[in-house]
Amino acid sequence: MSQHMAAGEVVVRSLIAEGVKHVFGIVGSTFLPVLDSMYDRDEIQYISVRHEQAAGFMADGFARATGTPAVCLVTGGPGAMNLLSGLCSTRAAQSPVIALAGVSSSANTDRKAFQEFDLISIFRPMVKEALQLTSPILISEMMRYVFRTALTGNKGAVFLEMPRDYLEASVEYEPFHSSVSEKIPCVLYPNPQDITRATSLIEEAERPLIIAGGGVTAANASEDVVNLAEMLNIPIVTAYGRNDAVPNNSKHYVGPLGRAGSPEAGQLCSESDLILAIGTRLWHFTTFYDDRYLKKNVKIIQVNTDSSEIGRHYPVELGITSDAKMTVQALLTSLTNQSVTKNEATWALRTKELRQQRMNRLEKEASPGTSSLLPQQVYAELRKSLPPQTIVTLDAGACPAFAYDRLHFNAGRTFFSPLDAGVLGFAFPEAIGAKLGRPEAPVLAIHGDGGFLFNSQELETAVREKIPVVTLVMNNGSWGSEKAYQRKDYGDRFVGIDLVNPRFDEYAKLFGANGYFIDKAADIPECLSLAFKSELPTVIEIKVDPDEFPAPVNIFKEKVK
Repeated sequence: MSQHMAAGEVVVRSLIAEGVKHVFGIVGSTFLPVLDSMYDRDEIQYISVRHEQAAGFMADGFARATGTPAVCLVTGGPGAMNLLSGLCSTRAAQSPVIALAGVSSSANTDRKAFQEFDLISIFRPMVKEALQLTSPILISEMMRYVFRTALTGNKGAVFLEMPRDYLEASVEYEPFHSSVSEKIPCVLYPNPQDITRATSLIEEAERPLIIAGGGVTAANASEDVVNLAEMLNIPIVTAYGRNDAVPNNSKHYVGPLGRAGSPEAGQLCSESDLILAIGTRLWHFTTFYDDRYLKKNVKIIQVNTDSSEIGRHYPVELGITSDAKMTVQALLTSLTNQSVTKNEATWALRTKELRQQRMNRLEKEASPGTSSLLPQQVYAELRKSLPPQTIVTLDAGACPAFAYDRLHFNAGRTFFSPLDAGVLGFAFPEAIGAKLGRPEAPVLAIHGDGGFLFNSQELETAVREKIPVVTLVMNNGSWGSEKAYQRKDYGDRFVGIDLVNPRFDEYAKLFGANGYFIDKAADIPECLSLAFKSELPTVIEIKVDPDEFPAPVNIFKEKVK
């Protein structure tokens, strides 16, 4: 039965109908009808943050951790502009985030009113779709549309701006009997002819290798990919930032590709004669768009739900527009245990050799024989000390970059990085969102000293809302990534590099959080144990060697002359 109510009330009822329990943002006068409709409601909570960028990261963290929609609600103008950078990773991560912005009244459109920006044009390149509410009577339909758009096809963020006067208007509302979120998105099945062709290519290959990307996680296909590797006795590597796509304890897993990845994974990839690129775009920081990992004569089978990504960066022998899980399951049916590769024993031995070589290298790093603490030692302790199922959110920067090759993940949706956005200040608010989405899981954010202060103000949010995330800050007193490049390319001519920081443990205590300071690797296990047991957020500062960085990568093999 239909009812009359403010459009702002319809927004809240629509969110509740879609199962939304948390909305991230900063209060603004343009959407007070929405906030007022949340008053005294137990089903939904507005998480007030200290910067809109952090709201975007929190929503992204929630969406990545759960695979379900997350929502931001901010004011227009500078509020929405701040939010935009917090959504910059959602495109690559395929995070279903709904970004709502209350804006100036419709009568002020195109009149250069207070805080009036062309937000549709600004957001459109960064999100899956940017929309404007053009009439209050459309609010219920638009709310269903933004959820459907965010959840179907390749998931992603959707932006909707809502004029203030439309939110105040009285509209007729009739509840829907089911939510968009309950509907199973259409699954793309592979063409049987493509499976037949892929089977032949695999059986003809001597050194096939799987690159597992984010599409494997999105399709819950990790177990299937490992089963395929088991059947064929072939190696798996992961795309950049997708370390959790398959269990790292599989004997077939060699390591992650790309920037700060495993040299052994890159070496094995370069020796392969057939690449099964499953759920990956083969994008910049996985492959660098050159032939250092994917040699010019290698054959590629690329599986992606987005046909525009197939063959975009490398010519493919076969492109399959399909869900990763459906494709791998079809291959498992098509192939048999007799479908061994021509060179199976030798290739399996090479896989084992390089996997062991990586393990030996990482073990050796734990005791480097130096007086100062190295980031590699920190990660050696984390490998031993992190509880199973820990979610790690990783910032951009030099010290966090060591993690790509040095942390192990054995479950999906446990490793979140900024991906191609490369944005600083990501990890801590991302961890807050992940913890709200999966409160039972330990959550660790890893920052450098430069990146942490981008969003450290969210300590107040975490303390106020009692969200016990743990943040590890490796302090080398510099913008480490740029210092490494200035050292390599400009002979230690450092400009704009050095930082003077507070004691981050003491800084955390000012907000009411826990704080610990560490200068010895042996203290890490105890501090982590205390932090994960606490009901408060915790910051652990670790003083590390100021001159230890990941080797700078030649993003392009040849400089422009």
